[in-house]
Amino acid sequence: MAARVCLVHYHEVGLKGKNRAHFEHILMDNIKAALAAFSVNAVSRISGYILVTFNEHQADEAARVIRTVPGVARVSLAYHTNRDPQEYCAAAVKALREFGSFDSFKVHAKRSNTDYELTSIDINRQVGEVLCEAFPDKKVQMHDPDAMVHVLVVQGSVYVYARSERGVGGLPVGSAGKVVTLLSSGIDSPVATWMLARRGAVCVPVHFSGRPQTPDTSEYLVQDIIRALEPGVQIGRLYVVPFGDCQREISVTCPSNLRVIMYRRIMYSVAERIAHIEGARAIVTGESLGQVASQTLENIMAVNEAVKIPVFRPLIGSDKQEIIARAEEIGTFDISTEAAPDCCTLFMPRRPETHAKLDAVHEAWKLFDHEEMIERLLKQTEYIDFESNTYKAPKTLKRKHSELAPREIYQDHE
Repeated sequence: MAARVCLVHYHEVGLKGKNRAHFEHILMDNIKAALAAFSVNAVSRISGYILVTFNEHQADEAARVIRTVPGVARVSLAYHTNRDPQEYCAAAVKALREFGSFDSFKVHAKRSNTDYELTSIDINRQVGEVLCEAFPDKKVQMHDPDAMVHVLVVQGSVYVYARSERGVGGLPVGSAGKVVTLLSSGIDSPVATWMLARRGAVCVPVHFSGRPQTPDTSEYLVQDIIRALEPGVQIGRLYVVPFGDCQREISVTCPSNLRVIMYRRIMYSVAERIAHIEGARAIVTGESLGQVASQTLENIMAVNEAVKIPVFRPLIGSDKQEIIARAEEIGTFDISTEAAPDCCTLFMPRRPETHAKLDAVHEAWKLFDHEEMIERLLKQTEYIDFESNTYKAPKTLKRKHSELAPREIYQDHE
């Protein structure tokens, strides 16, 4: 009897040459972690694919989860049979029947080795004949058919499938280092975080809360956002910085039109310090060029100047509708549209500067003790941990928090 399995296809991982096995192992580990709620029998490599087998009939549900794991190009729901023509021909009929609506089809057989007596052409003819009998009203079409039945002869077994679901692509999380992301409860920054995870980065989000000047609602929303990205993207730790009082200090000290730039320079500086502690190599933001006053070229440059590590802006060329579409796709949009006051709306000027001059920015930066403020915010920072197979906590902050709690051993890092 044919068993139901998932065949995972990858694209970029397969182009990594001598490093390919390293990327494949990371992807396999991430698939296992994403399928923790399923009764998985094994996750293994077979001839350019990753094979996922189950102890129970869970392949259909598991495929929907696997396709959300970065590094997965496609997931095929396949039937696993012996090298018995009767078995794999029957599986081909089942596979084509569940494909959906089609008028034309084709059989594509492939052997990974030559110890099977039938050639690929022989298998094509053999399976094609059975399918023509099972679907007499459908036609065989060699070029651009509606449905294609794949028959893979691999390592003593045969895998048959017709239906595939597209995955998110990219590279497996954990293959490209660690980054710190500025995560708000809005629409843009969760998408930016997901996009860096899709490129293989381990994302460590930092949320700047308006607390104590605002309620802590946004802190719970960003936790919901992190959970919404699971299990495909698993984030291990969230840092929360209570920023409200410092924003108030800046608002009464600096020119009102430069407040937002001062806020962001402080935020970037704190994120850079956390990045150093975490061993992260870059900061990630959800900025899109010209979307709001702080995101003009001049203002971006004025904020960038405050830090030395790279700042990635994966949404810089995207418009709002594109970002919303992606947020809906990854499941964060509904959470991000819930009303929650946070630091982004706190003590905002009526007329923010859109084309800041660096000389004016430097003068405003000198009007308050920014170094003392950065150190104070670091010592007030709290964090909460989540289940993740890719995140490794820094040595100075090994203790895990199941709820938001202060990072009481910051002094050890000093």
